[in-house]
Amino acid sequence: MMDFEIRKKKKDVKVKDFVKEIKKMHKEAKAVLKKSQKKIKKYVDRNKKETVEYKVGDKVLLSMKDLM
Repeated sequence: MMDFEIRKKKKDVKVKDFVKEIKKMHKEAKAVLKKSQKKIKKYVDRNKKETVEYKVGDKVLLSMKDLM
């Protein structure tokens, strides 16, 4: 019976170590993704043009190119 308890404690320690390692990897991956998103946003925003806001009554020209 004592042998079973020792093996169980070893498994618990291994599981806890595994969980800690996974949490560490998750935290690192999250940081890398956040950094990557900032770089991509900076690149995309560099080429972004200001949007024009239209009001009711404004006259606009529409292209029929993609409507047919």
